[in-house]
Amino acid sequence: MDGMRFKLVTGSDPELFEERLNRFVESLPEDAIVVDVKLTATQAGEGVTYAALVQYKRVEPWQE
Repeated sequence: MDGMRFKLVTGSDPELFEERLNRFVESLPEDAIVVDVKLTATQAGEGVTYAALVQYKRVEPWQE
């Protein structure tokens, strides 16, 4: 998978997790596309841990 990249984003608070995920997606360069996102929520004691594995790839600009 040439040029394929992965980023794991986690958080124990849903709002913080969402903020981290948004911040990462906004930081991607314009020549990157998100290929897939896997989400999970896991019980950890009395709390929940949220995680997203973002798969993305840099692509060449469209040329006519």
